[in-house]
Amino acid sequence: MTSEIEIKRGLQGVYIDRSKSSFIDGTAGKLLYRGYSIHDLAEKSSFEEIAYLLLYGELPNKTQLKDFDSNLRSSRSIPAEVIEIIRVVKDSHPMDVLRTAVSALSAFDNEVADNSVEATIRKGIRLTAQAPTIVTAHARIKEGKDPVSPNSNLNQAANFLYMLFGEEPTEQEARLMEKDFVIHAEHGINASAFAARVAASTNSDLHSAVVSGIGTLKGPAHGGAAEEVMAMALDIGEEEKAESYVRNILDGGGRIMGFGHRVYKVEDPRARHLQTECQALGDQKGQPKWFRILSKVAEVMEPYQSRGICPNVDFWAGAMYHLMGIPKELFICIFAMGRIPGWTAQVTEQFSNNILLRPLLLYDGPMDLPYVPLDDRK
Repeated sequence: MTSEIEIKRGLQGVYIDRSKSSFIDGTAGKLLYRGYSIHDLAEKSSFEEIAYLLLYGELPNKTQLKDFDSNLRSSRSIPAEVIEIIRVVKDSHPMDVLRTAVSALSAFDNEVADNSVEATIRKGIRLTAQAPTIVTAHARIKEGKDPVSPNSNLNQAANFLYMLFGEEPTEQEARLMEKDFVIHAEHGINASAFAARVAASTNSDLHSAVVSGIGTLKGPAHGGAAEEVMAMALDIGEEEKAESYVRNILDGGGRIMGFGHRVYKVEDPRARHLQTECQALGDQKGQPKWFRILSKVAEVMEPYQSRGICPNVDFWAGAMYHLMGIPKELFICIFAMGRIPGWTAQVTEQFSNNILLRPLLLYDGPMDLPYVPLDDRK
């Protein structure tokens, strides 16, 4: 009987449900949010528009966007008790702090147990607004500084940079961070979205689902490549050393971070939107070498594209964050902050047509062993 069972390790290629949140065609390099091309959205929409689109299923008109943006801006503060929790765990990894603080926020949300679509969306808006406040408060506390209060005059991306550095970002920096939030906002049933859906399938709450997503995203196999790509670039140091560095790693059987994707077998459609911006920011900051180093790495890796190993979204992101002065341990938190609207959309879909997500494991151990009393065991 067991020989007839097909095991899909990693659930690769398995469809668990239908979704209207996003569409991915890995062979064509195509990504849609609610039917709209990521190329249009990345270049033409604000993060606030994208969050609205994912949560409500359509792009907002001017009045809807104004109200939604106002709601986000007014929801950024976090309770003093959560700030104290951040102080207690300040020496932890930023993703651990984010996970812990989001969990703590559930104690202060009077809708925590309401799993209606309407309440779940309202909680998703609040968590989207509060996540940057958590991340920046921790970053500053860890450096011995006081947290910076949110600035209601700034949009989501600019406010994050303001709370992190204590001064308003340039227009270019704010635009780049916003674009980064947009391209990270949703990506189908990846590992973290699956974890969030599993939590939701038990009829748990959104906070629990987001905590599950954050904990899963922390794993380097899912969300940590941007940090490792920048570490590689720093290790290379100069453009002239890039080719030999890459070939030495490949000859030793190693991997070049920032290449390859579980779904995409061609160019990750999100990557191009950070590539040109990374170059422009490097020129503006007087540090063009990071773009040149990564460009040389990409050039050396070109022959592997025929095997489906292409630059992914993280390849250019790390250099962009580095150029903005963002500490490398926060790179993955940026991913998480942008993804909360996507997780919320996935959870609302799960709640709307729920079934407990409970796959099977094929037992591969001994059967019907005789029990041996403790005194008789060797």
